[in-house]
Amino acid sequence: MNEIDKGFAQVAALIDSARENAFRKVNEELILMYRNVGKILSEKAKDATYGDGYVDSLASYIQENFPGIKGFNRRGLYRMKQFYELYAGNENVSPLVTQLSWTNHLLIMSGCKSDEEREFYIMLSVKERYTKRQLERQIDSGYYEHYMLSKDKLLPEKVKSELNPFLDSYVVEFLDLPSGFLEKDLRKGLIAGMKQFILEIGRDFTFIDEEYAITVGGEDFRIDLLFYHRTLRCLVAMELKTGKFKPEYVSKMDFYLEGLDRQVKKPDENPSVGLILCASKNDEVVEYAMSRTMSPMMVSRYQLQLPDREVLRKKLQELANIPQNEE
Repeated sequence: MNEIDKGFAQVAALIDSARENAFRKVNEELILMYRNVGKILSEKAKDATYGDGYVDSLASYIQENFPGIKGFNRRGLYRMKQFYELYAGNENVSPLVTQLSWTNHLLIMSGCKSDEEREFYIMLSVKERYTKRQLERQIDSGYYEHYMLSKDKLLPEKVKSELNPFLDSYVVEFLDLPSGFLEKDLRKGLIAGMKQFILEIGRDFTFIDEEYAITVGGEDFRIDLLFYHRTLRCLVAMELKTGKFKPEYVSKMDFYLEGLDRQVKKPDENPSVGLILCASKNDEVVEYAMSRTMSPMMVSRYQLQLPDREVLRKKLQELANIPQNEE
């Protein structure tokens, strides 16, 4: 490279560096602003003189005084309030929040179930400089669970429910599935470990068959797993998904339940129930997808296994001490 080319390269490097620094500074100011707005909303929510209409009034006020500004509608303001409340007083996370984009923060808030999981993905995103797509891929694949299970396998206490026989999350650590497993592997693993699976989902479930076929229009459509629930007195169709919940799963389950009710259900039994078991789910997406369905249905997550809080703390500390990758 001659002297002229070297000079050009130096100027280009200066431009890239300045541009990156500018983007980083703008992002830092935006995140601080969102957090401060969230703090105001959180404090107002504690004051009885301010009702639910405060957020709506603020959203209208902002749109009137800052026309065209995005992200300050009712939902956006509630996200800012949630953002502040999730991380207020968290000394591990507070210094890091300004190093992530708001888009990545929204992914973490909607896709993670615990403080430890959120802290994990924040640290990981900062170290690896994840884009939205990269972070979404890691969350959808359950990378947190896999990382935490790399050592010290411990089984936590299961969440119990006396009112609803269906849980929001199931632990299926007995499967011992290989990495990159397929839906058929998950189904076969559950069949092989049916005794343990029944203990996990509830003793009132009686297994009927796998890939249970219903025939409509001369075509066979197969339900992954079919159970009968003795207390509810109904058939329970279970669909297994290795990835994140998608809205189209609901219409497919609606179809299965209609087929079961028309062809299999006995006159004295209650309408069939659907359970979609996914590796992960976004509660807001699930709510939208199921808002108009009339079928009794639930979406649950399965977890391969989670360690206790002390192991989580040690693993998070381990992650915090990993050197940052060089670009």
